[in-house]
Amino acid sequence: MLYADLHTHTSASDGTQPSSENIRLAVKAGLAGIAITDHDTVAGIDEALEAGSQSGITVIPGVEISTVFEGQDIHVLGYWIDHTNPLFLSRLTSLRDVREQRNVMMIERLNELGLQVTMEDVWASLETSKKADETIGRPHIADALLKKGYVSSIAEAFDRYLGNGAAAYVNPPRIEPFTAIEWILEAGGVPVLAHPGLYDLDELIPRLADVGLAGLEVYHSDHSPEQEKHYQSIAEQLGLIMTGGSDFHGERGGVVFHAPVGARKVEMSVVKQLAEAKRTTTKQMPSDNTEEA
Repeated sequence: MLYADLHTHTSASDGTQPSSENIRLAVKAGLAGIAITDHDTVAGIDEALEAGSQSGITVIPGVEISTVFEGQDIHVLGYWIDHTNPLFLSRLTSLRDVREQRNVMMIERLNELGLQVTMEDVWASLETSKKADETIGRPHIADALLKKGYVSSIAEAFDRYLGNGAAAYVNPPRIEPFTAIEWILEAGGVPVLAHPGLYDLDELIPRLADVGLAGLEVYHSDHSPEQEKHYQSIAEQLGLIMTGGSDFHGERGGVVFHAPVGARKVEMSVVKQLAEAKRTTTKQMPSDNTEEA
């Protein structure tokens, strides 16, 4: 049986290594496919495609778009996107601008709590330098807190300061998941709701399905067996593709976050289902690339 890990991150967003290393790890894990799904950027995809062609592994171009619904972070995965489309790239730039605003707000909140950390500290803690189309997120801030000795682990940084509802958590206005689905469809991609077990908003799933959601990430490193059964049932009821992945971010502080490449995987038949959905459900990207992002 051939398998794919459909959720991995690279140093283009908040992973710790280049996408070519994700491909190497996928080959080492015996996978036949892997998706690159960085937060609000597609900067790691070309390198992954090149490495995949050399390694004989299928690379699915993807993205993980950050949205908010009723104050809750909601992430929408997009598979088989046209990662070169100018309008889609412009829209991702707008999301990264909000992400930068959020980083500054979190640093300010940490300072108010007495933690002397700056964005310069965050930049200094990066494993590699960042390009303009790459992103910085909470794991990078957590890494800076770890290196300055304010926390003993990345998990503690999220639990005490950066996680949803924690002391320094902020959530500036962002697009809603409905908009992310529209953008993914218009970019020729297939929208899938990421790790629904982290939201406690099951009532949102049918509404997203009504506007084009094609899949549900049933299998995720942070889902319990009970949650997987629960979301299997919802996916079956709504006719959604059941995807899964490790949500690999690399290693920080000696710990892999969330899980190693291939720790959660699905059969390659799911990759085929996503490809079929791309051919039958995606919209045509608007020809007017001057549309505001």
